[in-house]
Amino acid sequence: MSSKLCQVFSVKRQSPELIVPAGPTPREAKQLSDIDAQEGLRFQVPLIFFYRNDPSMKGKDPVKVIREALGKALVFYYPLAGRLREGLNRKLTVDCTGEGVLFVEADADFTLEQLGDEIEPPCPYLDELLWNVPGSDGILGCPLLLIQVTRLICGGFIFALRLSHTMCDGPGLIQFLETIKEMIYGEDKPSLFPVWQRRILNARSPPRVTCFHHEYDTLAKPNDMDVDPTVPMDHKSFYFGPEEIRALRNHLPPHLVNNCSIFDLVTACLWRCRTAALYFDSDEIVRVSCIINVRGKHYNMHIPKGYYGNAFAFPAACSKAEILCRNPLGYAVELVKQAKAQMSEEYIRSVADLMAITGRRMKYVTRGNFIVSDNTRSGMAELDLGWGDPLYGGLAGGISLISFYMKYRKSEGENGIVVPICLPLSAMNRFQGEIKKMIQGPPTEMLCKL
Repeated sequence: MSSKLCQVFSVKRQSPELIVPAGPTPREAKQLSDIDAQEGLRFQVPLIFFYRNDPSMKGKDPVKVIREALGKALVFYYPLAGRLREGLNRKLTVDCTGEGVLFVEADADFTLEQLGDEIEPPCPYLDELLWNVPGSDGILGCPLLLIQVTRLICGGFIFALRLSHTMCDGPGLIQFLETIKEMIYGEDKPSLFPVWQRRILNARSPPRVTCFHHEYDTLAKPNDMDVDPTVPMDHKSFYFGPEEIRALRNHLPPHLVNNCSIFDLVTACLWRCRTAALYFDSDEIVRVSCIINVRGKHYNMHIPKGYYGNAFAFPAACSKAEILCRNPLGYAVELVKQAKAQMSEEYIRSVADLMAITGRRMKYVTRGNFIVSDNTRSGMAELDLGWGDPLYGGLAGGISLISFYMKYRKSEGENGIVVPICLPLSAMNRFQGEIKKMIQGPPTEMLCKL
């Protein structure tokens, strides 16, 4: 643990165990979609939920309750208890072996109150609250889900998990977690049955790329990260409540003030500040990529209710760094809106075709790219496992180029969103200064490396 708290308190873990489906499940192979199998989703994503003590649950052990409900939920979501295999042209298939998911029981000698603001992302003690069990963090042949439940001395507990992103997106994961919740509340089957049907997001025959996909551009410069991986990194979260949103809107021209969502506004601000903080060359192209889900009628994709695979793409808008930083915030807002407007049924089908043509080796641009995902409506903040809503529930943090927007309620009751940002230490200092100017000062230019 890296926080000051963890220098004093400790977490004691039991040996990890495999939780298998509580009933018989089919022994079969199920192919993932071409959206699921792309290189950029072959990683594991951590989430964390903090729960208070609830007197009405006295005598109930959260470890036992969640373990039992997990086994029941896996009867319906049995592919999650299997293992991924790679076939021809790097196509991924789940071998539904029923081997199970990893589960860790733990006890900590501190309280939720002692954690204070450290419940917000990035979680500084994630390594203790979500143990990286040796051999568990790969993609092929590894458990697809790792869960740790940590009891606290106050009677509360922490529920942390890590999922292979190839299997589910945010809505798909929440659907599974809601099934665990329903099992906890005594149901014997989910209210929404899981649907596989990954062929819906497979490439067409023959595959044909019909759209521009700047998020996958081949760069003239090496497609390396914005920073040297040996440089010390800083990971902080930034809160945007009503006051901060009002301040940012003051930077907009009249035609955008009431035609700009909170997502558009915050994304434009963060992208502009991040670009300035990283000191790109003035003529270097930078991107913002917005993760957009295609569930629902708007995109006419006919994704069935219950589908729990990845059903999104992340179209990008581009700008020269100097132009982005010297223009008012409204310029960045227009580009964010432009990125979102690219999404359509044709766009995501073109992505699937691109993956098939390139053997699923195409990965999003890492240099000069900022990828954002809005999870404020995901339901993570309301995941009630019997002990009420979590104090915080959602992604455990961001990574160097991906940030997640999560609901956050301050201790005094104000609601807003929190966004974890990961940058080199020197860039983080500049980034904080740029954010401060945006929120506290009049409209200003930002300086890139000229």
